[in-house]
Amino acid sequence: MDNQQHRRIVICGGGVIGVCTAYFLSKRGVSVTLIEKSSIACAASGKAAGFLALDWADGGPLSSLTRASFNLHRSLAQDLNGAELYWYRAVTTLSLTVTESKNQNQSPENIPSWIDGPVRSLKTKGTTETTAQVHPKMFTETVLAKAVADYGVEVVIGKVERVEVAAVEDGGRAEAVVLEGGRMINCDGVVLALGPWSGKFEMLSELFRVYGIKAHSVVMEPKEKDLLTAHVLCLSNYGSGSSGGGKSMDPEIHPRSSGEVYVVGKLSEEEVPENPKEIVGDPESIRYLKRAAGTVSSHLTEGKAEVKAEQACFIPCTDDDIPIIGEVPGVKGCYVATGHGGWGILNGPATGAAMSELVLDGKSTIVDLSKFTPARFLDRRNQ
Repeated sequence: MDNQQHRRIVICGGGVIGVCTAYFLSKRGVSVTLIEKSSIACAASGKAAGFLALDWADGGPLSSLTRASFNLHRSLAQDLNGAELYWYRAVTTLSLTVTESKNQNQSPENIPSWIDGPVRSLKTKGTTETTAQVHPKMFTETVLAKAVADYGVEVVIGKVERVEVAAVEDGGRAEAVVLEGGRMINCDGVVLALGPWSGKFEMLSELFRVYGIKAHSVVMEPKEKDLLTAHVLCLSNYGSGSSGGGKSMDPEIHPRSSGEVYVVGKLSEEEVPENPKEIVGDPESIRYLKRAAGTVSSHLTEGKAEVKAEQACFIPCTDDDIPIIGEVPGVKGCYVATGHGGWGILNGPATGAAMSELVLDGKSTIVDLSKFTPARFLDRRNQ
Protein backbone atom coordinates (compact mmCIF):
# COMPACT_ATOMS: atom_id res chain seq x y z
CA MET A 1 0.00 0.00 0.00
CA ASP A 2 1.18 3.50 -0.82
CA ASN A 3 0.41 6.50 1.38
CA GLN A 4 -0.27 4.32 4.38
CA GLN A 5 -1.20 7.32 6.52
CA HIS A 6 -4.31 7.76 4.38
CA ARG A 7 -5.39 4.12 4.57
CA ARG A 8 -8.09 2.93 6.89
CA ILE A 9 -8.24 -0.63 8.15
CA VAL A 10 -11.11 -2.00 10.20
CA ILE A 11 -10.38 -4.87 12.59
CA CYS A 12 -13.30 -6.93 13.85
CA GLY A 13 -12.62 -8.53 17.22
CA GLY A 14 -11.14 -7.17 20.44
CA GLY A 15 -9.25 -10.23 21.62
CA VAL A 16 -5.49 -10.65 21.60
CA ILE A 17 -5.27 -11.38 17.86
CA GLY A 18 -7.29 -8.32 16.85
CA VAL A 19 -5.53 -6.06 19.33
CA CYS A 20 -2.03 -7.13 18.29
CA THR A 21 -2.97 -6.65 14.64
CA ALA A 22 -4.27 -3.16 15.46
CA TYR A 23 -1.05 -2.36 17.30
CA PHE A 24 1.32 -3.34 14.52
CA LEU A 25 -0.80 -1.80 11.76
CA SER A 26 -1.23 1.52 13.55
CA LYS A 27 2.45 1.60 14.44
CA ARG A 28 3.12 1.82 10.68
CA GLY A 29 0.95 4.90 10.30
CA VAL A 30 -2.32 3.28 9.26
CA SER A 31 -5.66 4.61 10.52
CA VAL A 32 -7.18 1.69 12.43
CA THR A 33 -10.69 1.20 13.79
CA LEU A 34 -11.16 -1.81 16.07
CA ILE A 35 -14.71 -3.10 16.53
CA GLU A 36 -15.59 -5.26 19.52
CA LYS A 37 -19.04 -6.67 20.26
CA SER A 38 -18.81 -6.73 24.06
CA SER A 39 -15.61 -5.52 25.74
CA ILE A 40 -11.87 -5.85 25.15
CA ALA A 41 -10.45 -9.26 26.15
CA CYS A 42 -13.88 -10.34 27.42
CA ALA A 43 -13.52 -13.96 26.29
CA ALA A 44 -10.50 -16.30 26.06
CA SER A 45 -8.07 -13.39 25.84
CA GLY A 46 -9.12 -12.38 29.33
CA LYS A 47 -9.53 -15.82 30.88
CA ALA A 48 -6.64 -17.85 29.48
CA ALA A 49 -3.53 -18.92 31.33
CA GLY A 50 -1.17 -16.61 29.46
CA PHE A 51 1.46 -19.35 29.22
CA LEU A 52 4.25 -18.91 26.66
CA ALA A 53 6.52 -21.65 25.31
CA LEU A 54 9.33 -21.19 22.81
CA ASP A 55 9.82 -24.69 21.42
CA TRP A 56 6.78 -26.81 22.25
CA ALA A 57 5.57 -26.54 18.65
CA ASP A 58 8.93 -27.49 17.12
CA GLY A 59 8.64 -30.03 14.34
CA GLY A 60 5.10 -28.97 13.47
CA PRO A 61 3.46 -26.33 11.27
CA LEU A 62 3.32 -23.76 14.08
CA SER A 63 7.03 -23.82 14.88
CA SER A 64 8.09 -20.61 13.11
CA LEU A 65 5.00 -18.70 14.28
CA THR A 66 5.50 -19.78 17.87
CA ARG A 67 9.21 -19.03 18.01
CA ALA A 68 8.75 -15.59 16.44
CA SER A 69 5.90 -14.78 18.82
CA PHE A 70 7.72 -15.95 21.95
CA ASN A 71 10.57 -13.60 21.11
CA LEU A 72 8.15 -10.77 20.30
CA HIS A 73 6.55 -11.20 23.72
CA ARG A 74 9.95 -10.68 25.32
CA SER A 75 10.68 -7.53 23.33
CA LEU A 76 7.16 -6.17 23.88
CA ALA A 77 7.57 -6.67 27.62
CA GLN A 78 10.61 -4.37 27.45
CA ASP A 79 8.91 -1.83 25.17
CA LEU A 80 5.69 -1.75 27.19
CA ASN A 81 7.17 -2.29 30.68
CA GLY A 82 5.28 -5.55 30.68
CA ALA A 83 6.80 -6.91 33.88
CA GLU A 84 5.10 -4.04 35.70
CA LEU A 85 1.92 -3.71 33.64
CA TYR A 86 0.94 -7.27 32.85
CA TRP A 87 3.23 -9.43 34.97
CA TYR A 88 5.44 -10.83 32.24
CA ARG A 89 8.06 -13.16 33.68
CA ALA A 90 10.11 -16.20 32.80
CA VAL A 91 9.07 -19.42 34.53
CA THR A 92 10.23 -22.98 35.05
CA THR A 93 7.64 -25.50 33.88
CA LEU A 94 7.31 -28.83 35.64
CA SER A 95 5.47 -32.00 34.74
CA LEU A 96 4.33 -34.15 37.62
CA THR A 97 2.00 -37.00 38.44
CA VAL A 98 -0.51 -36.40 41.21
CA THR A 99 -2.74 -38.88 42.98
CA GLU A 100 -5.40 -38.31 45.61
CA SER A 101 -3.89 -41.11 47.67
CA LYS A 102 -2.40 -40.10 51.00
CA ASN A 103 0.00 -43.05 50.99
CA GLN A 104 2.77 -41.13 49.25
CA ASN A 105 5.58 -41.10 51.78
CA GLN A 106 8.21 -39.16 49.95
CA SER A 107 8.18 -36.18 47.61
CA PRO A 108 10.68 -35.76 44.77
CA GLU A 109 13.86 -33.84 45.49
CA ASN A 110 14.17 -30.16 44.57
CA ILE A 111 10.42 -29.63 44.57
CA PRO A 112 9.18 -26.14 45.50
CA SER A 113 8.12 -26.05 49.16
CA TRP A 114 4.52 -24.97 48.47
CA ILE A 115 3.93 -28.21 46.52
CA ASP A 116 3.26 -30.51 49.46
CA GLY A 117 0.75 -33.01 48.05
CA PRO A 118 1.24 -36.64 46.91
CA VAL A 119 3.26 -35.97 43.76
CA ARG A 120 5.81 -38.05 41.87
CA SER A 121 7.53 -38.36 38.49
CA LEU A 122 8.73 -34.76 38.56
CA LYS A 123 10.25 -33.61 35.27
CA THR A 124 11.31 -30.25 33.88
CA LYS A 125 9.36 -29.39 30.71
CA GLY A 126 10.62 -25.85 30.27
CA THR A 127 13.28 -23.57 31.69
CA THR A 128 13.32 -19.81 32.20
CA GLU A 129 14.89 -19.57 28.76
CA THR A 130 12.06 -21.41 27.03
CA THR A 131 8.87 -20.74 29.03
CA ALA A 132 7.27 -17.57 30.37
CA GLN A 133 3.88 -16.14 31.29
CA VAL A 134 1.79 -13.00 31.05
CA HIS A 135 -1.55 -11.98 32.50
CA PRO A 136 -3.60 -12.27 29.29
CA LYS A 137 -6.24 -9.64 30.01
CA MET A 138 -3.68 -7.11 31.20
CA PHE A 139 -1.45 -7.89 28.24
CA THR A 140 -4.25 -7.35 25.73
CA GLU A 141 -5.41 -4.16 27.42
CA THR A 142 -1.87 -2.80 27.67
CA VAL A 143 -1.13 -3.35 23.98
CA LEU A 144 -4.40 -1.68 23.01
CA ALA A 145 -3.84 1.25 25.35
CA LYS A 146 -0.47 1.85 23.71
CA ALA A 147 -2.04 1.66 20.23
CA VAL A 148 -4.79 4.10 21.21
CA ALA A 149 -2.57 6.60 23.03
CA ASP A 150 0.43 6.63 20.70
CA TYR A 151 -0.97 5.63 17.32
CA GLY A 152 -4.59 6.80 17.39
CA VAL A 153 -6.48 3.51 17.16
CA GLU A 154 -10.24 4.05 17.42
CA VAL A 155 -12.30 1.53 19.43
CA VAL A 156 -15.97 1.00 18.57
CA ILE A 157 -18.32 -1.22 20.58
CA GLY A 158 -20.84 -2.83 18.25
CA LYS A 159 -21.84 -6.05 16.55
CA VAL A 160 -20.49 -6.64 13.05
CA GLU A 161 -23.26 -7.80 10.73
CA ARG A 162 -21.37 -8.12 7.48
CA VAL A 163 -18.52 -6.96 5.29
CA GLU A 164 -19.67 -4.86 2.37
CA VAL A 165 -18.02 -6.20 -0.78
CA ALA A 166 -17.79 -4.30 -4.05
CA ALA A 167 -17.69 -6.26 -7.29
CA VAL A 168 -14.43 -6.06 -9.21
CA GLU A 169 -13.25 -7.75 -12.38
CA ASP A 170 -11.90 -10.91 -10.77
CA GLY A 171 -14.07 -11.21 -7.67
CA GLY A 172 -14.83 -8.78 -4.89
CA ARG A 173 -13.14 -6.17 -2.73
CA ALA A 174 -13.93 -5.25 0.87
CA GLU A 175 -14.99 -1.64 1.10
CA ALA A 176 -16.90 -1.29 4.38
CA VAL A 177 -18.05 -2.98 7.56
CA VAL A 178 -21.73 -2.77 8.47
CA LEU A 179 -22.73 -2.85 12.14
CA GLU A 180 -25.99 -3.86 13.72
CA GLY A 181 -28.27 -0.86 13.47
CA GLY A 182 -27.00 0.05 10.03
CA ARG A 183 -23.86 2.04 10.77
CA MET A 184 -21.35 1.65 7.95
CA ILE A 185 -17.61 2.16 8.40
CA ASN A 186 -15.85 2.63 5.05
CA CYS A 187 -12.37 1.23 4.78
CA ASP A 188 -9.56 0.04 2.54
CA GLY A 189 -9.26 -3.32 4.23
CA VAL A 190 -10.86 -5.54 6.86
CA VAL A 191 -9.32 -8.03 9.30
CA LEU A 192 -11.70 -10.58 10.83
CA ALA A 193 -10.28 -11.73 14.17
CA LEU A 194 -13.48 -13.17 15.63
CA GLY A 195 -12.09 -16.14 17.55
CA PRO A 196 -14.67 -18.89 18.10
CA TRP A 197 -17.35 -16.56 16.77
CA SER A 198 -15.78 -16.97 13.32
CA GLY A 199 -18.02 -20.01 12.97
CA LYS A 200 -21.08 -17.78 13.30
CA PHE A 201 -19.96 -15.26 10.66
CA GLU A 202 -21.49 -16.26 7.33
CA MET A 203 -18.65 -15.03 5.11
CA LEU A 204 -16.25 -17.33 6.95
CA SER A 205 -18.49 -20.27 7.83
CA GLU A 206 -19.15 -20.83 4.13
CA LEU A 207 -15.42 -21.46 3.62
CA PHE A 208 -14.27 -23.42 6.67
CA ARG A 209 -15.31 -24.61 10.12
CA VAL A 210 -14.14 -22.90 13.28
CA TYR A 211 -15.62 -24.33 16.46
CA GLY A 212 -15.26 -23.62 20.15
CA ILE A 213 -13.81 -25.80 22.87
CA LYS A 214 -14.95 -24.75 26.31
CA ALA A 215 -12.17 -24.56 28.90
CA HIS A 216 -12.82 -24.07 32.61
CA SER A 217 -10.59 -22.20 35.04
CA VAL A 218 -10.38 -21.00 38.61
CA VAL A 219 -8.40 -18.06 39.98
CA MET A 220 -7.29 -18.40 43.61
CA GLU A 221 -5.27 -16.29 46.00
CA PRO A 222 -3.61 -18.17 48.86
CA LYS A 223 -3.15 -16.44 52.20
CA GLU A 224 0.52 -17.43 52.18
CA LYS A 225 1.13 -16.19 48.65
CA ASP A 226 4.73 -15.24 49.43
CA LEU A 227 5.54 -18.97 49.36
CA LEU A 228 4.69 -19.22 45.66
CA THR A 229 7.54 -19.63 43.20
CA ALA A 230 7.78 -19.06 39.45
CA HIS A 231 6.87 -22.64 38.56
CA VAL A 232 4.08 -23.67 36.20
CA LEU A 233 2.76 -27.17 36.90
CA CYS A 234 1.42 -29.56 34.27
CA LEU A 235 -0.38 -32.41 36.01
CA SER A 236 -0.70 -35.86 34.46
CA ASN A 237 -3.05 -38.74 35.14
CA TYR A 238 -5.20 -36.73 37.52
CA GLY A 239 -8.76 -37.94 37.00
CA SER A 240 -10.22 -37.14 33.59
CA GLY A 241 -9.10 -33.99 31.83
CA SER A 242 -11.93 -34.06 29.31
CA SER A 243 -15.67 -34.12 29.53
CA GLY A 244 -16.31 -34.88 25.87
CA GLY A 245 -15.74 -33.45 22.43
CA GLY A 246 -12.63 -35.38 21.51
CA LYS A 247 -10.21 -33.04 23.30
CA SER A 248 -8.40 -33.68 26.56
CA MET A 249 -6.43 -31.60 29.01
CA ASP A 250 -4.99 -32.50 32.37
CA PRO A 251 -5.10 -29.68 34.92
CA GLU A 252 -2.45 -27.00 34.91
CA ILE A 253 -1.53 -24.72 37.80
CA HIS A 254 -0.08 -21.29 37.02
CA PRO A 255 1.11 -19.16 39.95
CA ARG A 256 1.42 -15.51 38.91
CA SER A 257 3.75 -12.85 40.27
CA SER A 258 0.68 -11.01 41.57
CA GLY A 259 0.18 -13.76 44.13
CA GLU A 260 -2.78 -15.27 42.30
CA VAL A 261 -2.89 -18.88 41.15
CA TYR A 262 -4.67 -19.76 37.91
CA VAL A 263 -5.91 -23.34 37.52
CA VAL A 264 -7.21 -24.58 34.16
CA GLY A 265 -8.58 -27.82 32.71
CA LYS A 266 -11.80 -29.67 31.83
CA LEU A 267 -12.50 -29.23 28.14
CA SER A 268 -15.70 -29.89 26.22
CA GLU A 269 -16.99 -29.09 22.75
CA GLU A 270 -20.17 -27.04 23.03
CA GLU A 271 -22.15 -24.51 21.03
CA VAL A 272 -20.65 -21.05 21.35
CA PRO A 273 -23.26 -18.59 22.67
CA GLU A 274 -23.93 -15.31 20.90
CA ASN A 275 -22.78 -13.20 23.82
CA PRO A 276 -19.52 -13.84 25.70
CA LYS A 277 -21.21 -12.65 28.89
CA GLU A 278 -23.44 -15.73 28.74
CA ILE A 279 -20.52 -18.12 29.22
CA VAL A 280 -20.44 -19.71 32.67
CA GLY A 281 -18.50 -22.60 34.11
CA ASP A 282 -19.95 -26.02 34.83
CA PRO A 283 -20.06 -26.52 38.64
CA GLU A 284 -18.70 -30.07 38.46
CA SER A 285 -15.73 -28.95 36.34
CA ILE A 286 -15.00 -26.10 38.75
CA ARG A 287 -15.04 -28.48 41.71
CA TYR A 288 -12.66 -30.79 39.85
CA LEU A 289 -10.14 -27.97 39.37
CA LYS A 290 -10.37 -26.86 42.98
CA ARG A 291 -9.81 -30.43 44.12
CA ALA A 292 -6.78 -30.80 41.84
CA ALA A 293 -5.24 -27.58 43.18
CA GLY A 294 -5.83 -28.65 46.78
CA THR A 295 -4.34 -32.07 46.13
CA VAL A 296 -1.13 -30.52 44.83
CA SER A 297 -0.81 -27.94 47.59
CA SER A 298 -2.46 -27.54 50.97
CA HIS A 299 -2.01 -23.79 50.48
CA LEU A 300 -4.67 -23.95 47.74
CA THR A 301 -7.36 -25.67 49.81
CA GLU A 302 -10.59 -24.12 51.06
CA GLY A 303 -9.91 -21.86 54.01
CA LYS A 304 -6.31 -21.28 52.98
CA ALA A 305 -7.02 -19.67 49.62
CA GLU A 306 -9.67 -17.24 48.43
CA VAL A 307 -11.42 -18.18 45.19
CA LYS A 308 -11.50 -14.98 43.14
CA ALA A 309 -13.04 -16.34 39.95
CA GLU A 310 -14.82 -19.45 38.67
CA GLN A 311 -15.09 -19.13 34.91
CA ALA A 312 -15.01 -20.63 31.44
CA CYS A 313 -14.18 -19.47 27.94
CA PHE A 314 -14.23 -20.85 24.41
CA ILE A 315 -11.01 -21.34 22.47
CA PRO A 316 -11.25 -21.27 18.65
CA CYS A 317 -10.27 -24.52 16.94
CA THR A 318 -10.02 -25.70 13.33
CA ASP A 319 -10.48 -29.14 11.82
CA ASP A 320 -6.76 -29.49 11.11
CA ASP A 321 -5.58 -27.81 14.36
CA ILE A 322 -3.78 -25.12 12.36
CA PRO A 323 -4.67 -21.41 12.65
CA ILE A 324 -6.29 -19.66 9.70
CA ILE A 325 -4.33 -16.53 8.77
CA GLY A 326 -4.55 -14.87 5.37
CA GLU A 327 -6.70 -13.20 2.76
CA VAL A 328 -10.24 -14.50 2.36
CA PRO A 329 -10.46 -16.26 -1.03
CA GLY A 330 -12.34 -14.20 -3.61
CA VAL A 331 -12.47 -11.01 -1.52
CA LYS A 332 -9.50 -8.69 -1.91
CA GLY A 333 -8.66 -6.61 1.10
CA CYS A 334 -10.51 -8.92 3.49
CA TYR A 335 -8.33 -10.96 5.85
CA VAL A 336 -8.95 -13.50 8.58
CA ALA A 337 -6.92 -14.49 11.64
CA THR A 338 -8.51 -17.13 13.86
CA GLY A 339 -8.34 -20.74 15.05
CA HIS A 340 -5.30 -20.50 17.32
CA GLY A 341 -6.63 -23.08 19.77
CA GLY A 342 -5.14 -22.84 23.23
CA TRP A 343 -2.13 -20.86 22.01
CA GLY A 344 -3.77 -17.56 21.10
CA ILE A 345 -2.00 -15.50 23.76
CA LEU A 346 1.37 -16.97 22.82
CA ASN A 347 0.91 -16.49 19.08
CA GLY A 348 -0.91 -13.15 19.21
CA PRO A 349 2.09 -10.84 18.66
CA ALA A 350 3.56 -12.68 15.66
CA THR A 351 0.10 -13.11 14.13
CA GLY A 352 -0.52 -9.38 14.48
CA ALA A 353 2.88 -8.47 13.07
CA ALA A 354 2.52 -10.90 10.16
CA MET A 355 -0.98 -9.68 9.41
CA SER A 356 0.21 -6.07 9.31
CA GLU A 357 2.85 -7.02 6.76
CA LEU A 358 0.38 -9.00 4.69
CA VAL A 359 -2.13 -6.15 4.61
CA LEU A 360 0.38 -3.41 3.86
CA ASP A 361 3.10 -5.18 1.87
CA GLY A 362 1.25 -8.09 0.31
CA LYS A 363 3.38 -10.68 2.11
CA SER A 364 4.78 -11.45 5.54
CA THR A 365 8.48 -11.68 6.29
CA ILE A 366 8.30 -12.36 10.00
CA VAL A 367 6.45 -15.66 9.41
CA ASP A 368 5.73 -17.66 6.27
CA LEU A 369 1.93 -17.64 6.21
CA SER A 370 1.48 -20.10 3.35
CA LYS A 371 0.63 -23.03 5.64
CA PHE A 372 -2.04 -20.94 7.40
CA THR A 373 -3.88 -19.71 4.31
CA PRO A 374 -7.68 -20.06 4.33
CA ALA A 375 -7.41 -21.14 0.69
CA ARG A 376 -6.22 -24.57 1.89
CA PHE A 377 -9.82 -25.50 2.63
CA LEU A 378 -10.85 -24.73 -0.94
CA ASP A 379 -7.99 -26.85 -2.21
CA ARG A 380 -9.21 -29.82 -0.16
CA ARG A 381 -12.74 -29.46 -1.49
CA ASN A 382 -11.44 -29.62 -5.02
CA GLN A 383 -9.37 -32.76 -4.48
